[in-house]
Amino acid sequence: MFHPDDMFQAFEPHRGDSVVIVTGTAGRRWRDISNNEKRDLNVHGAMGQTSSAAMGFALAQPDEKVVFFDSEGALLMNLGILATTAGMKPKNFFHFLMDNECYATTGGQPVPNAENISYAGMARGAGYVAAYEYEDLEDFSSNVEGILSRPGPVFIAMKITPEIENEPIGRRSRTAARPRAQIIKDLRGELGVAV
Repeated sequence: MFHPDDMFQAFEPHRGDSVVIVTGTAGRRWRDISNNEKRDLNVHGAMGQTSSAAMGFALAQPDEKVVFFDSEGALLMNLGILATTAGMKPKNFFHFLMDNECYATTGGQPVPNAENISYAGMARGAGYVAAYEYEDLEDFSSNVEGILSRPGPVFIAMKITPEIENEPIGRRSRTAARPRAQIIKDLRGELGVAV
């Protein structure tokens, strides 16, 4: 496994003018490393549908190289997108999967069978032009330039270090619900509007 920051830093010099789309907990780190924010799209909050949106963007912009950083939790919610992407054959689409073996956004619950799943094998079997798997940063770094020079769709699965964002839902502290009138009163107070 390697850290997403290290992976992004190894990728960034080879980005060129690609449109980069990120999702998932690790994807949030990209904004600190990107050298071209005007060509970045952030699709957080659409877990399970981000791969469809990214592939659709690639189809809509065939003259743009589209690089999508996905998470395995989101991909598992929409595995059919592998077959759809392979069938649509977007030559400009590079699907990077950041596999941390857990649902980091919701508290780090393990992804079922995480150690045995071959996402690259699934993509290859679905018909992607090429599919790769990396657990070692040095191996990834020495191959990323060549991968990005191929015609797509290309799938790149990477084992990355998890960064747990929240406590599991059952362990989070609960706040008491406030009545609507209290919420309005609190907001007015914060904005300095007479209550």
